[in-house]
Amino acid sequence: MIAADRSALAAYFKGEDCREAALVHVALTASDLCLPPAVLTEMLSYPAAQREMTETVAGFALLPVLDGYWERAGACRRLLRERGFKAKVSDTLIAQSCLDSDVALITREAGFKHFAKHCGLKLA
Repeated sequence: MIAADRSALAAYFKGEDCREAALVHVALTASDLCLPPAVLTEMLSYPAAQREMTETVAGFALLPVLDGYWERAGACRRLLRERGFKAKVSDTLIAQSCLDSDVALITREAGFKHFAKHCGLKLA
């Protein structure tokens, strides 16, 4: 399994010619794509979302929210903030979902590199 965030999914659905959209395509073709729950929320609340796209993402497998998730997410965000990095709550929740399930994340967002370096997030 491999996870994708909003930026990668948006690139895929827009038909952009980029590495992340290609990775999403490969994962979808192999039935290996899953979403952190926070990404599903982001995608369904995206103002420019087309009905077809929202119906498609609503059918994707979701990563589970495991016991202690919220505490681990808080500790992860605190660690980054103590080191002087910005860490959006939504990004933290996405990263923690991937960390808990030991799956890599497809993303175009540079902020996730801090989660990779300091918290162990795998990036695709």
